[in-house]
Amino acid sequence: MCPDNLLNRQAGAGLPVALFVITVLALLVVVMAQLQQSSGEAISLQVQSQRALFAAESGAQVAVREALEGGACSSVTTPKTFSVSGLSGCRAVLACESVTAELNGSAPLEEIFTLTSAGQCGTGIDRAERVVEVKVR
Repeated sequence: MCPDNLLNRQAGAGLPVALFVITVLALLVVVMAQLQQSSGEAISLQVQSQRALFAAESGAQVAVREALEGGACSSVTTPKTFSVSGLSGCRAVLACESVTAELNGSAPLEEIFTLTSAGQCGTGIDRAERVVEVKVR
């Protein structure tokens, strides 16, 4: 056998297989990067949502104290901004409504406050808002 004849008869599939494997691996890397990015965004939004709930609850607690101490909705100040590290960048927008009603057939009228606290954290796509409503007398 002559070495020149051996080279002329070879028809390998190595190059097409290598190109296919490289293309599939590149697609897998792109898909994994997109999954990682969307997972990170979802976690960030979940954290902002939890912070907004805590801001709304904190605002509601402050509003209850202000309404009961002042005896009127006018004593509730809004908005509340937070400076503690866990709620920095968050705020609570408060609303108050009061109704005077007779409860359980009792003669003295009692004032019932309905306090609404909307906690807001983040900006843009990472913005989350949660609302808490409290009734107190």
